Amino acid sequence: MKLVIVESPNKQTTIKRYLGPEYNVVASQGHIRDLATRGKGGLGIDVDNSFAPVWEIPEKKKAIVSMLKREVAKADEVYLATDPDREGEAIAYHLADVLHLPLDTTKRLRFFEITKPGIEEALADTGTIDMNTVAAQQTRRFEDRIIGFKVSSLIFKKARLRSAGRVQSATLRLIVDRQSEIDSFIPEEYWTIETEVMLEGKKYKIALSKVDGKTPKITSKEQAEAILARIPENLLVSSIAKKEKSTSPKLAFSTSTLQQEAYVKLHFSNKKTQDVAQKLFEGLTIGGEHVGLITYLRTDTTRISPEFYRRHAVPYITETFGQEYIGPLRTVKADANVQGAHEGIRITGTHRTPEIVAQYVSPDEAKLYRLIYCRTMASLMAPKKTEATSVSLTGNGLEFTLSGSRTLFKGFTAVYGEFEDEEDAATLPEIKEGSTIAVTSKHGDQKFTKPVPHYNAASIVKTMEDLGIGRPSTYASTIVTLKQRKYITEEKGNLIPTEDGKRTVAILNKYFPKVTDTSYTASMEKKLDNVAEGKESFIDAMNEFYGPFMATFEDAKGRMYSDGPQKAGGTCPICGRDLVIKTNKKGQQFIGCSGFPQCRYIQKEEKPADVPTGEMCPKCGHALVWRLNRKGEKFIACSNWPRCDYTSGGDAKPAKKKKVYTKADYVKPCPRCKGGQLVVKEGKKGQFLACTNFPRCRYHEPLDGANPQSK
Repeated sequence: MKLVIVESPNKQTTIKRYLGPEYNVVASQGHIRDLATRGKGGLGIDVDNSFAPVWEIPEKKKAIVSMLKREVAKADEVYLATDPDREGEAIAYHLADVLHLPLDTTKRLRFFEITKPGIEEALADTGTIDMNTVAAQQTRRFEDRIIGFKVSSLIFKKARLRSAGRVQSATLRLIVDRQSEIDSFIPEEYWTIETEVMLEGKKYKIALSKVDGKTPKITSKEQAEAILARIPENLLVSSIAKKEKSTSPKLAFSTSTLQQEAYVKLHFSNKKTQDVAQKLFEGLTIGGEHVGLITYLRTDTTRISPEFYRRHAVPYITETFGQEYIGPLRTVKADANVQGAHEGIRITGTHRTPEIVAQYVSPDEAKLYRLIYCRTMASLMAPKKTEATSVSLTGNGLEFTLSGSRTLFKGFTAVYGEFEDEEDAATLPEIKEGSTIAVTSKHGDQKFTKPVPHYNAASIVKTMEDLGIGRPSTYASTIVTLKQRKYITEEKGNLIPTEDGKRTVAILNKYFPKVTDTSYTASMEKKLDNVAEGKESFIDAMNEFYGPFMATFEDAKGRMYSDGPQKAGGTCPICGRDLVIKTNKKGQQFIGCSGFPQCRYIQKEEKPADVPTGEMCPKCGHALVWRLNRKGEKFIACSNWPRCDYTSGGDAKPAKKKKVYTKADYVKPCPRCKGGQLVVKEGKKGQFLACTNFPRCRYHEPLDGANPQSK
């Protein structure tokens, strides 16, 4: 029996069916071990012994490791089929090491699509674990652990900030810098001239292009009115220019472009896109067959294999649209950080159309599959051809442009048109040079310049990719981490830094400038690429990093001081010191005395005053008032609370009616208070005994302690 170890349980059934009965397929469920958090600095790395790692198997993984060892013992041959990227290569290495499999002979399978042809191709081209790739992954992991643990512990101790990280902090700086640019922006006034003409009973907008032969810059109402006064009733058609334009389709998706397009077109978050794409890759049941629908989703390249182009794309495009719609297979220079076998994200078969797949999958899966399907096919189709017409209209020293276009050949838009943003300009009727056209309306429109937009989920990923920050597997998780740390929030799709986010960047810029420097982070990524390609060793890369980093760390450790909490305004009523805004261990802010721990004053939030409703309580006759509950919802309550528990109406849910206990419910007298009786109550963990005088008396005891005879 041959054993194949994959990462995800979702792949097991499909791969086993394709491989046949002589193969057994099991899943490691991701990494089976990680760096320990013990030893010097809790790093799990012996920095004084060539950065030797201290690995440990997490408790939750021990049962899986035991299972894998049993299966390996029964197998004649073992194949490691973890994901085809650096992380997958590292998992394969850990499996081999823990399961005592020889590195130089254990076969490595790399599946780029979970289909029968994909499995057969992997079996025909087995290799061994690429230790250069493993070294690159470990270099990244070790450097991230050292930066994360060292810097995070220091800024938490000194400034009560939660964490820092190589990719995380550089990305956070981008968002903070963009916010600073927006906050400091000063709008400038400008005016546009909105003009329309009439052609064959239809209105067309024309754009002012020249004033006395110069490009206009209109900055005031007076300038706009002066130009409006010069516009004649009729404009002369001084020239007509027609030009054919060819628009090529976009390339197949990479991880980043898929996240960007899914955000813009489908309003998916980066994490949602990755989660849904993972399901499409691992496989879904379509018409009774569990099959992978797309190729591997973590890739930097946009290459499409010649086999897919020849065997799938060309026949489908020819049959569906015609031979003239077939485009070239464009060659794309492979990125240095990806293996040559990687492709862009494409569908695994043209016969599984979006309409067919939609019958068997969830709405989100159907939407993303449709996007990938259409993009795959469009990238291999002929360009769109249009005829652009530009008409120059003149009068009184003013020149306007009337633009129009018409489609000559749809090309790739026959498939991808629904996802295209650009629309054709209006189709113009026949116009003769030298004729005149009547102006039907004209007015000036005051506007103000706008700052650069906030980053959103799509634009931040594009910027990260352009600057070389992170890799496909880290784009989505980086944004999730920043949100979890409460360094950024998302408001109407915009990524906004919090005060803690701004403080973190300010402190890191001051004491660890390289951690937030995008060029430094990108250069580290390049160094990892060199390790993966065998151009640089793990030890050399770690030594080059560790020495300078620790020098910076020790310097910061000696110089860093808490910048001090933000003043809240006012003084402490107990000792007279300043009141400041503080953050507790849960990340919640509160106002307290700056003299802590000598003075432990904490300002309690003032509750809003009760607002009378003008009605009286039907239960006790006291005034009814409006109040707010902990959720901020309004409700009506009796002003005689807690002696009267009457509530009614408002936004809040009605309060649960307090149970009235009778002598029949009494179990025994309360040993703590006078007059109280213990009764059986229901809690989250079952029944217990508690006093009827709650909340004045909070005595309670387990139900087992009651006298059964007294129930």
